Amino acid sequence: MIQNIIRGLQVYTGAYGLISKLKLWKYFVIPMIISFVVSILILIAAYSLSDNLGEWIASVWVWEFGKETFTFISTIIAAIIIFFIGAFLFKHIIMALSSPFMSPVSEKIESFYTGQPAKNYIKTSFTKQLLRGIRISLRNLSQELLFTIPILLLKFIPVVNIFSTALLFIMQAYYAGFGNMDYTLERHFTYKESVAFIRKNRGLAIGNGIGFLLLLFIPVIGVILVLPLSVTSASVIAVDLLYEPDDDYIGFEPFEKLKA
Repeated sequence: MIQNIIRGLQVYTGAYGLISKLKLWKYFVIPMIISFVVSILILIAAYSLSDNLGEWIASVWVWEFGKETFTFISTIIAAIIIFFIGAFLFKHIIMALSSPFMSPVSEKIESFYTGQPAKNYIKTSFTKQLLRGIRISLRNLSQELLFTIPILLLKFIPVVNIFSTALLFIMQAYYAGFGNMDYTLERHFTYKESVAFIRKNRGLAIGNGIGFLLLLFIPVIGVILVLPLSVTSASVIAVDLLYEPDDDYIGFEPFEKLKA
């Protein structure tokens, strides 16, 4: 597991070069715009709704003294709450809306590494890709929410709360990597088969997702580059996993080839 997580992260070192080499930037224009717009909307929501939510929180303070200070603090807390909710939803929104634009990227990466035309075992279209992307995002979002609540409750237990933050980060990384890898798998597997495939290779998905989340910590640039770098890396991982068992596979080690 640990080795696969590291391998999932290693692929990022060659993602930018691979995008440039295969001239993939044009496919990421709309997804990058989507990422930027969604991030701006989250910031606007945090700013515009924080006052109302802050006043609602401040209503619990029934005394006159310190009312203004408590309201100010409540407004800041409200903005943070809205921002983190938006950040939680961010990856699912951009992945769902960007799904139809990711297929050409994975196809070109598959053709580059295999030396053969990309295989399409599942008949798909722009609409089907969008609907599958939404379905995957809703499925991952619901499961994240289901697991997040008990993990947050662990924060109230001394000592154990130290590990709850790391566990929450790893869980979010897994579902981010899940979405990125499915852009390639959607041409090869049905929805259920894709879920089973990624579960089997969860270490690589977590590694890819960790890179995704770390990029979001970079102001502005991270939001713009998060999809190009993470999807390219995930496509390389997925192609390697798909073709490795194939007897007709010409053989390559993407993690080494990307360093060259």
